[in-house]
Amino acid sequence: MKTLIAGFGSIGRRHFRNLLALGETDILFYRTGRSELPPIKLEELAGYVVEHDLDAALGHQPDAVIVANPTAVHLDVAIPAAQAGAHMLLEKPVAHSLERVDELQAAVTASGSRVLVGFQFRYHPTLQAAAQLLGSGELGAALHARATWGEYLPDWHPWEQDFRQGYSARADLGGGVVFTLTHPIDYLRWLLGEVTEVQARLGNTGALGLDVEEQADIIIGLANGAQANLHLDYLQRPPIHELELVCAEGRLTWRAADGLLRVYRAATETWEDQRPPEGFERNDLFLAQTRHFLEVVRDGLEPRCRLDDGVQTLKIALAAHEAHARGQRIALKE
Repeated sequence: MKTLIAGFGSIGRRHFRNLLALGETDILFYRTGRSELPPIKLEELAGYVVEHDLDAALGHQPDAVIVANPTAVHLDVAIPAAQAGAHMLLEKPVAHSLERVDELQAAVTASGSRVLVGFQFRYHPTLQAAAQLLGSGELGAALHARATWGEYLPDWHPWEQDFRQGYSARADLGGGVVFTLTHPIDYLRWLLGEVTEVQARLGNTGALGLDVEEQADIIIGLANGAQANLHLDYLQRPPIHELELVCAEGRLTWRAADGLLRVYRAATETWEDQRPPEGFERNDLFLAQTRHFLEVVRDGLEPRCRLDDGVQTLKIALAAHEAHARGQRIALKE
């Protein structure tokens, strides 16, 4: 299997290392050369083919393409890759607007390219346990969810000379906290079902000197009548990433720091704790995702997070921006 990695920032490098860890060695790269990588990082590319022209890169006829460049230029790679018939691991979010998304969908349909969208929290063992429990109906109907994810942006990539130049901090590259921390939007939809409406308030205190929103509060209405509140920000020290689900017959709480899932059953008034396997670490999510991607490419498995899922999450993120701009509730269309 020949894999082309487009982009060699932090996530591109992670995908590269994980492919190697899983025994994949036929790897090449497409880079524009504009990322702020120190020379020691570029040493990892020694001995591998690196193309600076996309047509030349696709001319190597890769079986798979990992789209790991900045959000705003995802489709510049994804559409030609789909037209070439390559299967894709497309990093989240799919794009920063809906422009040309239909072109990608048409290319995927025409070529038969299979697309896995990179929402790695779908592979978290205790979130999967939560999904199974919710699906069983044991806790009754889901009524309300609250998710919080706060990070401190200047601490993310210590090797960057200026964190304000990274894609997460720049509007022209598709940054901002809503797009960058879009994972909870995906897993709330995965756990609770389709979203029907969105309200939002986005903010920028000026503390980080960014031209994008650095915090967001989003209210999500779901087709089953449940409601979810989501808070995202770039400002918190220490970081926090937690989820609470209120159900008719109990509650679930989950935190990313140690993967602890707590389940309360109203019928017995008892709590049960579930933890990830011994030795579990964050990169295990990405490894599991890569293993699944190899199965998607080699064995024709249905992607666990399909292109349609990624597009729907993008629509919700865009609706949050629109809801803030217009100061009103935005209904999502099919």
